[in-house]
Amino acid sequence: MAAKGKVLIVGCGIAGLATAWSLVRRGFEVEMFEQGPIPNPKASSWDEHRITRHAYGEFEGYAYLMPQAFRLWDMMWKDLGVTHYDPCGAVYFVREETPWYEGTSTALTRMGIRFRDIPLSRAETRFPMLNLDTVTRVVETDGAGMLFPSRIVLDLVVFLTGRGVVFHSSHLVSEIDAERATVTANGRTFTGDRVVVAAGAWADRLVPTLRPDALPSRQAVMFLAPPADHAHAWAEASVMADLGEESSCYMLPPRRGTRLKIGDHVFTRRGDADEDRTATDLDVQRLTRVLKRVVKDFDRYQVLERKACFYTVTDDEHFIQRAVGSKGWIISACSGHGFKLGALTGELAAQAISGERGADEVTHMAAGLVMEPT
Repeated sequence: MAAKGKVLIVGCGIAGLATAWSLVRRGFEVEMFEQGPIPNPKASSWDEHRITRHAYGEFEGYAYLMPQAFRLWDMMWKDLGVTHYDPCGAVYFVREETPWYEGTSTALTRMGIRFRDIPLSRAETRFPMLNLDTVTRVVETDGAGMLFPSRIVLDLVVFLTGRGVVFHSSHLVSEIDAERATVTANGRTFTGDRVVVAAGAWADRLVPTLRPDALPSRQAVMFLAPPADHAHAWAEASVMADLGEESSCYMLPPRRGTRLKIGDHVFTRRGDADEDRTATDLDVQRLTRVLKRVVKDFDRYQVLERKACFYTVTDDEHFIQRAVGSKGWIISACSGHGFKLGALTGELAAQAISGERGADEVTHMAAGLVMEPT
């Protein structure tokens, strides 16, 4: 069967790889470009674990995309022959008034996802490693757990190689031409029928029109070793998030060979994506203050690694997918909650490229403006 056309994809993170996966399933020929090794340890997609969930608080539009996202992950697991998902559930700690609960309860009820309050007295027994003194509500939800990004992107590279995808590692892209569908990298010009930019925090260098809407943001995470008397509680925990204004963070327990990871969710909107990924004292300043408030006996924890990630963020945390020129497509789904939608992100891009779904509709969905479960 003749290919439906050749698509050049810049960026081999989850957005680019998932787009390639969706395109090759439709019969397209794909070539991919990455400035470093493939997968690239500097990419935002290279991580031990990430939260996935149906609960999205006031961002109901993204909640309604999650059923389709979960279905696409299941399709991907079948292709890869392995499941990189742990359905361990999620627990949220609320410390003050927030619109999060109203939006979450509305969306989860409409989608048929179970959720429940945990009495504070029971929460204190179940989470002895956390300081819950100022917590006013604890909510547990189904339809949540963790994905294992590094394993996913590595398996996708192997799978796509077997499906004929051509990878160009250590190819620094200097220019894209969205009218001619060309990519210039390492002094050589490659030509296709369509070009997709999925370059994460570097995307605005290739598509400058992205800059007014989305900015790179340097974010801090810590990998920790808990003290022995708290290790079992952490190993048995769900993924967790603290929703307090002065305590907001997300926590991923050490499961399936991963380390305990706690990250800062406040976007810095600063930094250069080429900077070193070792977090500085400035990077972890707020997160350290938060952890001393949220984690009981935090001074007894060993810091295994301080890491800085780069995402591309917008003011309202929406994702961007849109046409660029007559033959180009831009994907900016790089913020902290982007990985959980990765399989769907690639599918939507492939639908737009193949003409199965209108470009405007894909842009609308990517922005989280869907008001019905998908």
